[in-house]
Amino acid sequence: MSDLAPTIPSVTTTTESSYTARHLSVLEGLEAVRKRPGMYIGSTDSRGLMHCLWEIIDNSVDEALAGHGELIEIVLHPDSSVEVIDHARGIPVDTVEKLGLSGVEVVFTKLHAGGKFGGSSYGSSGGLHGVGASVVNALSSRLDVEVDRGGKTYRMTFRRGEPGMFDDAGGSPGPDSPFAPFTDHSELAVVGKVRRGVTGTRIRYWADRQIFPLSATFSYDELITRARQTAFLVPGLEIVVRDERRLPGTPGADGPVQESFKYDGGTKDFVEFLAPADPSVTDVWLLRGEGTFTETVQQLDGKGHLVATEVERTCEVDIALRWGSGYETEVRTFVNIIATPKGGTHLAGFEQALLKVLRKQIEANARRLKLTGKNGKEKVEKDDVMAGLTAVVMVRFPEPQFEGQTKEVLGTAPVRQVVSKVVETELGGLLESSARATKAQAASLLEKVVDEMRARVSARTQKEISRRKSALESSSLPQKLADCRTDDVGSSELFIVEGDSALGTAKDARDSEFQALLPIRGKILNVQKASLADMLGNAECAAIIQVIGAGSGRSFDLEAARYGRIVLMTDADVDGAHIRTLLLTLFFRYMRPLIEAGRVYAAVPPLHRVEVVGSGGKPGETIYTYSEKELTQQLARLARSGKRYKEPIQRYKGLGEMDADQLAETTMDPEHRTLRRVRMSDAAAAETVFELLMGNEVAPRKDFIIAGADDLDPTRIDA
Repeated sequence: MSDLAPTIPSVTTTTESSYTARHLSVLEGLEAVRKRPGMYIGSTDSRGLMHCLWEIIDNSVDEALAGHGELIEIVLHPDSSVEVIDHARGIPVDTVEKLGLSGVEVVFTKLHAGGKFGGSSYGSSGGLHGVGASVVNALSSRLDVEVDRGGKTYRMTFRRGEPGMFDDAGGSPGPDSPFAPFTDHSELAVVGKVRRGVTGTRIRYWADRQIFPLSATFSYDELITRARQTAFLVPGLEIVVRDERRLPGTPGADGPVQESFKYDGGTKDFVEFLAPADPSVTDVWLLRGEGTFTETVQQLDGKGHLVATEVERTCEVDIALRWGSGYETEVRTFVNIIATPKGGTHLAGFEQALLKVLRKQIEANARRLKLTGKNGKEKVEKDDVMAGLTAVVMVRFPEPQFEGQTKEVLGTAPVRQVVSKVVETELGGLLESSARATKAQAASLLEKVVDEMRARVSARTQKEISRRKSALESSSLPQKLADCRTDDVGSSELFIVEGDSALGTAKDARDSEFQALLPIRGKILNVQKASLADMLGNAECAAIIQVIGAGSGRSFDLEAARYGRIVLMTDADVDGAHIRTLLLTLFFRYMRPLIEAGRVYAAVPPLHRVEVVGSGGKPGETIYTYSEKELTQQLARLARSGKRYKEPIQRYKGLGEMDADQLAETTMDPEHRTLRRVRMSDAAAAETVFELLMGNEVAPRKDFIIAGADDLDPTRIDA
C-alpha cells in the first residue's frame, strides 16, 4: 500500500459501550455475509479465498473493458495480504446524496450498490451483482482502499466491513493494529496529491481468519492461470502478478517472482495457447457477430423506486475455434470475460448450432462422404462434432443473469438463440467458402466428424453384441434365435420364419441391425383346442413367448415386448396360410395386446418371378407378382409392349427357393417390401371366427366348409 498514510491520533480499540446505532446501519447487510459466507463465495476454503480475490480483480478488469486503464498489478504480500492496483478512473469519491456517504464507503459497505445497475457506467461487466467488493470487505479482518482522483489521493480503511481508522504508527500495517471505528460520521481522508489526470485504485486486504481457516491460502498457479486467461480475453490489457511470500514449493520460494501477461490477438491467441500439439484439421476460425433481445428489468426511477422496465440488450458474440486430429475437447466459456466453468445458455446455443450446421453440411455431402444406403441411417451426434475441438466462447452484454453469486452458470435465456444464430451464419459461411485453403479444411473437418461417428457406431455395436450375447447365455431364450443388435424397441422387428431352409436365406437377406429371426418347425400347436398347460409345454409356442419377452395371457405386458413389430413370414401356399393362421391364433389367445396395438404383421412374399429379356445386350427388368391374376395382367402388358420374357416363369414353392437378394428386395427390405398389418376392429367377431375355424367343435366347421364349397375355385388349391 502507499506510504502516504496520514498521521493518526492516539486511538483505542472499540468497546461495547461505543458500539452505536450507526454501526448497526452500516453492518446490517454485511453481518448476513459473515454469517452465511458460503452463499456469496461458495465455500470458506482456498477456493472461497480465491473467489474473493477474483471479485476485486474483476472490478479492475471491468474498468479496462470500458476503456479505462491498461495495467493491473496483483501483489501477494508476505503478511498474507493481497493488493490489487489499477490505473483506471478510480472509485467515485463524491457523496451519494440519498445515503450521505462517499462513493468509496457505499461500494465497500452496501450490498447491491455500484455502477453496474443503471447501465450507464458499464456496457458489459462481470461484477454485476454489486456485492463483490462489499462481500470481500465483510470477510476481511482489514481492508485498505486508496483512490487517486482529481489530483488527490483518498484513503479509507475497514475492519470486518466497519469503517474506521487503524493506528499503524508502531510498524507495518496489519489487521492487529489498534482500530477506532467512526462514531458520528465517516471520513474519506485526503492523504496526498497526484498529478492531474492520474487516476486509479489500490485495494489491499487481509482475509479474516475467523472465517477462513489457516489452511486456506492464495494459489499462485491459479492466479497465474486466471491472469493469463484475462489477458487473452481483453486484448491490450497488461496484468502483472508478483509473489513476495517466499512460500516453499512455489516459484517464489527463493525470492520475489513476477510474471506479466499481455496479448493483442484476443480469443484467437487463447485458442492457439489451449490447443494440443496434435496436427490441426483447421486453422483457428473466428466467429463474431451480435444480436439483440429484450428483457424486463427492475430499474430505479427519479424517485428512487424500482420500476419494471423493458430494455433492449445487444449481445456481442466472440468465438474462436479450431479442430485438431485428436479426440480431446477443450471448450472455455465466458460472459464479460468472467469464466463460466459450468456453461449455461451461451454454451447450449454454441453446441446446438455447431451440431446443426455440421449435420446440414454432412447431409449435403453424403455421397462424397460415402453415407448412402445403410450408412446414411446414422446421425452425427454432439460427441462426434466436439471431438478434437478447442474453442473459446465469449459473450458480452449488460446485466447478465447468473445462477448464484459465484457466476459459474449463465442463465439469461435469449442469449442461447443469439449465439446459435451467429454460429450458424459464420460457421456455415466458412464451410461453404470457395477459398481454396478454407474449402480444403472444411472437407477435412467433415471427414473427421464422419470418422468419429463411424468409430462411435462401431464401438456401440461391439458393446451391444457383447451385451446381447451375455443376455442370451444367462437366459432361457432359444439358441436358434438370430437376434438383432439394436436395443431400440420401436425400430426392431422379429420375423417368425417357417422352416430352417428359409432361415438360412433370411439370415443373409435381413438387416441384422434391427431385424431378428426365429424359425419354427412346421405347424405349431392349435392353441384354440389345447389347454394352457399344453400350450406352455409346446416347444415352439414357449419359444415365441420367451423371445417376445412380455409374458402371456392376463400377465402380458405390452411395454415389456422386446420388438416393435412381429412379422409372420410363411410360404405363399396353403400350408403357409395354415401356419400363419395357427400363429395368429396363438397371438389372439395369449398375446392379444400386440394385435390390438397393430404390431403384428404378415409378410407378403411373391408367387412368381418374371425375367424380361433386354434389348441390345442390356439386362432386362425383373417383375414379381403376388397372384395368378396379377401374373396374367403383367404378361398381357409385356405382350402389348412387344417385350419378351424368359420361359418357364419361375413359380416359388417356398421362401427357401429365393436367393437372399430376392428375399430382401421383395419381403424384408423396408424400402421395397409389402407388409399386411393384422387388425382386430371387432374382437367379438374375431373370436367367433377363430372358434369356428380352430375350435373343438367339428360340426360347425364342417357346415361352414360345405356352405362355401360352391364358391371355391379348384384352381386355387395348391395340389
